[in-house]
Amino acid sequence: MHRKVVTVLFCDVVGSTALGESVDPEALQGLLARYFERMKAIVESHGGTVEKFIGDAVMAVFGVPAVHEDDALRACWAAVDMRDAFPELGVQGRIGINTGEVVTGTEERLAAGDAVNVAARLQQAARPDEVLVGETTLEQVRAAVDAAPVEPLELKGKSRPVPAFRLISVRDAPARSHEGRFVGRDAELSLIRQAWTRALEGRTCELVTVVGEAGVGKSRLVAEALASIDARTVSGRCLPYGEGITYWPVVEVLKQLDALPSDPSAAAALRSLLGETDAGTTAEEIAWAFRKVLGEQAPLVVAFDDIQWGDETFLDLVEGTALLSSGSPLLLVCMARPELADRRPQWPVTIRLEPLRTDAVDELIGEQIPVELRARIAAAAAGNPLFLTEMLAMAAAGEAVDVPPTLRALLAARLDQLEPEERQVLEGGAVEGEIFHRGAVQALTPRELQLTPRLAALVRRELIRPDQAQLPGEDGFRFRHLLIRDAAYDALPKSTRADLHERFAGWLEHRGAELVELDEILGYHLEQAVLLRAALGHADDALSERAGDRLAAAGRRALWRGDEPAACSLLERAVELVRPARLDVDLELDLAQALFRDPRRAAAIANAAAERAHEGGDRTGEALARFCGVYYRSHYEGDFDLDDLDRLGHEAIPLLEQAGNHAGLVQVWSVLGYSVANMRGRNEDWIRASERALEHSRLAGRRITHLFRIEGALVYGSRPADDALGTLDALLPENPHPQLLVYRAWLLAMLERFDEAAELLRDAGERWRELTGDDWVEGPLAHIASTCGDHAAASAHFRRFCDLQEQRGHRGWLSTYAGWLGRELCLIGEHDEAARWATISREAGSEDDVVTQMLWRQVQALVHARRGEHTQAEPLAREAAELGEPTDWLSFEGDALSDLAEVLAAAGRAEEAAKTYEQALDRYGRKKNLAMVAQVQPRLDALRAGATA
Repeated sequence: MHRKVVTVLFCDVVGSTALGESVDPEALQGLLARYFERMKAIVESHGGTVEKFIGDAVMAVFGVPAVHEDDALRACWAAVDMRDAFPELGVQGRIGINTGEVVTGTEERLAAGDAVNVAARLQQAARPDEVLVGETTLEQVRAAVDAAPVEPLELKGKSRPVPAFRLISVRDAPARSHEGRFVGRDAELSLIRQAWTRALEGRTCELVTVVGEAGVGKSRLVAEALASIDARTVSGRCLPYGEGITYWPVVEVLKQLDALPSDPSAAAALRSLLGETDAGTTAEEIAWAFRKVLGEQAPLVVAFDDIQWGDETFLDLVEGTALLSSGSPLLLVCMARPELADRRPQWPVTIRLEPLRTDAVDELIGEQIPVELRARIAAAAAGNPLFLTEMLAMAAAGEAVDVPPTLRALLAARLDQLEPEERQVLEGGAVEGEIFHRGAVQALTPRELQLTPRLAALVRRELIRPDQAQLPGEDGFRFRHLLIRDAAYDALPKSTRADLHERFAGWLEHRGAELVELDEILGYHLEQAVLLRAALGHADDALSERAGDRLAAAGRRALWRGDEPAACSLLERAVELVRPARLDVDLELDLAQALFRDPRRAAAIANAAAERAHEGGDRTGEALARFCGVYYRSHYEGDFDLDDLDRLGHEAIPLLEQAGNHAGLVQVWSVLGYSVANMRGRNEDWIRASERALEHSRLAGRRITHLFRIEGALVYGSRPADDALGTLDALLPENPHPQLLVYRAWLLAMLERFDEAAELLRDAGERWRELTGDDWVEGPLAHIASTCGDHAAASAHFRRFCDLQEQRGHRGWLSTYAGWLGRELCLIGEHDEAARWATISREAGSEDDVVTQMLWRQVQALVHARRGEHTQAEPLAREAAELGEPTDWLSFEGDALSDLAEVLAAAGRAEEAAKTYEQALDRYGRKKNLAMVAQVQPRLDALRAGATA
């Protein structure tokens, strides 16, 4: 069985019942015999096949047993000839034509398809001696026919009216016009060469993107250009089933380079990506490390093909490489279909390929082909080089060359000319993908005893070519173009595809254990089997769970390394597969975690999981899901109910411990630390919660890629800066992430080790920015600048961070950082602007968020004091200081007391102000924040000096 696009024609005699009443039975039999014979002859003269006679109706198919490039046009010619033959036969008839996909049997007999039903309905709706054509047919023959629309038809069995057109006449197809593409690509070749020259001369990274329709010659153009320059070239390609296969092209490039960066951290990240170690890494670290290795291997050209299939994280990596690489000559050449613009409208396109010009088409065809055949090939190809090369390959192989109106028809025609055994081998390879392995084809065609000769025949026919294998000990092959693979794959019945995907997954599971992204690939193939069977009404819950579990494993790894876009894609697919079969609360909550930047959706997923767990009697899952639902809801509402969150968390912990659910315990303890203890100002509790999260993360088998923000607790909390520095240094070997190094620089700044802090920040701050691709680093950079006394720089950093939070809708973070921004603005004298940010902080802040409640009061108090509104200023400043008393935020308490002292001094209450400054210095001293002591002590000294004078 095969699926193929054919054109179906129905022809019926009008008024045959009345004719039977007026004509002798023998005469009627002779009339119908002549009618059937003539109709059959007309159909066959145009290359069609009479499928069957139904009463006095004829059903003909164009495309069975062999597809032709112009089957739709042949059917229209046949219909006109049939219509013209009605008068001489002494009958009236009506004809319906429709094009679409059908399933053909092993003996190439038509089996089923909507195209058949619609063609029959069009014939029934036609008037005497009228030919009605379906919309899909007209799309293929529009340039060669005259047709007029009729009212859309209400056809039996169709939910919507069906467009139809009255066929008036048919003419020869007009010659196609030919404009720009491959052999005549001097200008495009020059652009790529010039980019390489710029890269060499400027020691920069140049990005060239070639965009064009499938078959227009993107890959050939790049190959020609790179062959003409003296450069080392490595390449990778995105798989057509690219969801979640984030780093496939990167791994291909790394394997070709056979090198790692000299930086130990960068090398460790790439070893983790390659599956050589179990060390943790993140998407940001991978991108940074990739840039490092390319820079060290320069001068270098890196070519990425079919990037329209690349995951968002991969596209970010390519853009980041182009924008952030410097000091080394690099050329990135990307090839993509126009669909790239739908995903990345701002992606810079250097070359947009158009069809070949007539002179280039003539040059490509050459003189070896007969003149008449050359003209037919040129007219059919319409400047598309893949059309040309495919038809030339057919001619060179001595095969019959038709004039295909579309690439799909051309490729289908080529496939129909293969021997059945060759085609089966080609289809087996198509199930694996554009690149496939001999062992996989053997597993999918176990009865084939002549596999190597079959593969050699396909190479000779230029349908495939040998290629580097992805698996050791295997022979690799690549389809000469992805569209050949698509045509072979699409021709398989869905039931066959499903079986082959499942069988391929079984083969790869045993053969491909060394593949870095084995779970993603297995999950994809099992998922395809599930979806194909579901489309046929054959649900397979066991296979759905198997596919979902593989995608879930891949999604969790992406989540743990911080690759949230890939994690979302993989986990969403896993949930869709698993959810109908079973409730997997952990999987649902992993998806919610991956969607953290969309907290409203994350909360909805968690709450729905809680309801299902409740209905199923799963108390542990319900407790965990309700806890997560409240947490995510708090982020989009900006109103944290810390008591509720704390209660739900501690109710869930014993249940999770009893169940041995370490992954769930990681979620609970991390939230109890960062969100609950942090917002209450209990940093020692935060540290302990982070330590518990780390413990359970190890027990859950996760690669640890962060320390659950313990670094923040060490900086903000009551531990003296030198003790906190020692604790952090002990944790750094486990995870030398630049975020931790930035916080280390903050502690160094507190200890007045400014030169060390600045040196550390020069590398760590930029690395953090490069890894995240956004301005998350601005928050701690602002605090460090403030600690160093550079309040103008601090306000600039805080402003950028606030802008980021506003864009993302994170009201919780915005409320706090708006307060810090307002305070820095006061310190540089911009009190009016500070008042605006105080209002933002107050309106966005939760009542339970202690530091936010302190900050907006501090800022508003300073603004009132500046304006001489002392009665309004003092109560706010005192409230802020009182809110800080129960916390262990020693530095923040010192800030609040220092601001209160300033308010009192402005009101002329020098003695009270001096005592309050002393309290502030006590807090800074206990934290060993020597830098802040150095900033505040002169204010106290000046106040005392003024009082003495």
